[in-house]
Formats: sequence, C-alpha cells, structure tokens
Amino acid sequence: MTDLRLGALGCGLRGSLARTAHRPGRGSRVTVVADPDPARRDDASALIPGVRTIDDHRKVVEAPDVDAVLVLTPDHTHADLACEALRAGKPVFVEKPLDITVERCDRVLRTARETGTRLYVGHNMRHMPVVRLMRDIVARGEIGEVKTVWVRHFVGYGGDWYFKDWHAERRYTTGLLLQKGAHDIDVVHWLAGGYTRRVQAFGDLMVYGDNPHRRAPGEPKAPDWYTEDGHWPPHTQRALNAVIDVEDVSLVNMCLNNGVLAAYQQCHFTPDYWRNYTVIGDAGRLENFGDGPGAVVRVWNSRRSAHRGRADAEYSVPDTADDAGHGGADPLIIAEFLRFVREGGRTDTSPVAARMAVAAGCAATESLRTGGVVHEVPTLDPELIAYFEGGQRAPEPRA
Repeated sequence: MTDLRLGALGCGLRGSLARTAHRPGRGSRVTVVADPDPARRDDASALIPGVRTIDDHRKVVEAPDVDAVLVLTPDHTHADLACEALRAGKPVFVEKPLDITVERCDRVLRTARETGTRLYVGHNMRHMPVVRLMRDIVARGEIGEVKTVWVRHFVGYGGDWYFKDWHAERRYTTGLLLQKGAHDIDVVHWLAGGYTRRVQAFGDLMVYGDNPHRRAPGEPKAPDWYTEDGHWPPHTQRALNAVIDVEDVSLVNMCLNNGVLAAYQQCHFTPDYWRNYTVIGDAGRLENFGDGPGAVVRVWNSRRSAHRGRADAEYSVPDTADDAGHGGADPLIIAEFLRFVREGGRTDTSPVAARMAVAAGCAATESLRTGGVVHEVPTLDPELIAYFEGGQRAPEPRA
C-alpha cells in the first residue's frame, strides 16, 4: 500500500495526532507540519522523524507532496483553514470542535459540498471503548428504547488545562460548554439517536474568576504549568490566563428532536477527573463506573427493587495501550480518516453530528448567559444533511 502523504496544520495540544498519523510503510506518513511558533516546530521535528517544518499553513495546503490535511490548530481557526484546504481539493481532518460558531461550521459543510472534497471531523469519543460499549448495549436493546440520558463531567484538571491559555477566552472558544462539552453532547446524540432542538442552561465563573494570580498579556505559560498531583485546592492555582471570561461550572437541559430528554453537567474544579453516563430506557438503565483502565458498565433491567449495588449485568471496558490517546480512540479516528480518504463512504464520526454538537453548545451558552432562557438550536439545511449522511457523494441527477 502506498503511503498517504499528510500535512499537519499546528503542533500544539493536539500535535500528538500528527505523530499517531505518521506510519511510514503502514499507509501514511506526515511530510510537513506548519506552525507559527518555532518551539512548536521543534516539537514536531522531535515527534516525527524526517518531517519538514514551516511557518506558513498555505505552503502545506499547496504542497505537491501532501494528499490530505490535518487541522490541529486552536478552535477558532478551524473553519478558515479547513475551507482553504477543501477549496484546494485536499481531504481534511478537523480536530473537534468543527469551529466555535454555527455560522462557521455551516460554511465548512457548504464548502465541502460545493467542492466535493472529503471532510472528516475528529470526534474521538465515538471511538472510546467505554462509549462504544454503551452504544452496543443500547443497540442490543438491553435497556429498551432510550428515553433520557444524564451526563456528569468532573474535569479535575480544569484549572490547568482550560484556564491557563486561550481556552479561557470567549473569543477563542465561545465557552467551555461548547469547547469541552461538544464531545459529550455528541455522545448524548449518538446514544439517544437524535439531535438537540431546545436547550436551557445555567452556569457561572465560581472559582477561577476571583483568582488574581494571572500572567501578563502575552507572557507564555511556565514549564510547570501542569502537575498531576499539585495545584490543589483550586484556589492555589497560579499563572492563570490574563483573561478569563468563560464559565468554570455549567449545566444544561436538552430536548432532542426524537423526544429524548438529556442533561449535561460540567465542573472544572473537582478533585477527580472522569465522566459518568446514565442512560435510561423504557426497560432498564445503564451506567458507567470509570472510563479508563478497570472501568465497567453496569445494567439494571430485570425487575424493580430498592437500590441494588449488584447490577443484573456488568461489562468490562476493553483495555487499550498506555500510549494510545483518549483511551485508545486517537489511533482509531486516524485509521478511519485514512480509510475515508482512500475509499470514501460513511464513517462513525459525522460532520452533521459535529455541527449539531456545536449548535447545541452555542445555544446552551446563549441560554446560560441570558439567565436560563430556553433557546432553539438552529437547524441545518436538509440538502447538506442528505449529502453528508449519504457518504459525501453527489446526489443522482433527477430524470
């Protein structure tokens, strides 16, 4: 098999995906990485043997030795870079979220449709073992028809990961209910088999907003900006971003277009990091306990009773390699993208679903910033839905 030649835009927080995609002799290799930061270019050279590094993304898009492009830059740049690559006829992988506004997301989808260039959005949680196990349980009918989904997201390292750089600013993220929550909202949609049509949310900046220990504007993060067991309790955080105007706790209620009701809660100052999903159908419920090594999904579906710690069924979440990003999901989304570039067809990730997760997150953010007013989620052009759900193939001409 001839290697697909990949160009990567950005080698920051998600630069590890470029390393994952570099498989010389096994189907793909990264030939060039663009990043305006010299330190990031040095990182790319160290991560990817033999890669060429440059500071101008346009040279990647136009390079003759690039067959497809990985967009791994900060969220607010995704639409512009993706559209440029799509117009150049290069298949595109966009790291989630698709972008930070509904309008920008729709522009990417329209550009892909108009150019006929393949578009893939890396919602890696659809490939996480715990999520796929829950979806399999739902698909087998073990809890009946899904009626409601509840998600609690404890972001134990939130102060380090989201309040020390651009993630802390609305102009770059819209808000963490979108930036961080788009993953979980997409999973809710996948498990429930529908998309959010109405939202109502509350949120606040409860902890990090009062912390005066900020870096000066333009001052880079210190080498010790993150520690696995330090910076506790949260008010001991230091060298936070100069601007912090996103919420550190939020909760949203969602009404899906198929009648399913869902709730998502996110907190960035908890002592532990994990996600807890509860999916309730008309014949049982499931719940995950952990989402990494040793995690299990338990199912209660045989009878009514008082609280029972012992479930009717318990399934172990498959283990993954220690170095496989996002619980083993990163290698799988790269593999799916490469297959998609070569063959086309449908994929487990979906540009439509990615857009709908952003749309729900945007509407929820508007709701929490307007006192919890119910907001409608903007709909998507049916022709775009049909195009992407049909595997990104042009519709047959009418007789």
